[in-house]
Amino acid sequence: MKLPVYLYGHPVLRNESEDITPDYPDLKKLVDDMYETMYASEGVGLAAPQIGRNDRIVVIDADPVAETHPECAGRKLTLINPEIEILDGEKISRSEGCLSLPGLSENVSRVEHIRLKWVDENFVAHEEEISGFLARIVQHECDHLEGMLYIDHISPIRKQLIRGKLMNIISGRIRCDYPVKYAPKKKK
Repeated sequence: MKLPVYLYGHPVLRNESEDITPDYPDLKKLVDDMYETMYASEGVGLAAPQIGRNDRIVVIDADPVAETHPECAGRKLTLINPEIEILDGEKISRSEGCLSLPGLSENVSRVEHIRLKWVDENFVAHEEEISGFLARIVQHECDHLEGMLYIDHISPIRKQLIRGKLMNIISGRIRCDYPVKYAPKKKK
């Protein structure tokens, strides 16, 4: 089932997510719904806060960007309770976008080599060193679990320059090709 993507300004995107346990109700259905939502939105990753849940769940299918980023070929990951360790390396600036910030993209500096620990949807433990654009996707999605968005990594001047676009998202003056949930209106 396609779920609405929560947009910038919604408070759920700013909350820290909680670890989940093997007795999490209907986990398989939720993961399936997250993949369906991600595919319908033409994204390569989706974190649970983006569908209104502050649970440490991320889905990634990086294969659509494999032509330009070969390390992404065939990489489909379900990350439960992921932990990232930043490994040595310089930060590289690349453009990022986000389903929760439609119509925007900004250059973000991130390291391109990480160690990732997680459990999959069957609670089997995994650990892997990941590099390149895949590492960027993982960091971007895991930021959501900490209540962060990629725009938190840009300069105050850049953020000021896109302020009008951010306000349009908050006020619902944007159109999306996928179901969305806008920030609640403030009561006067």
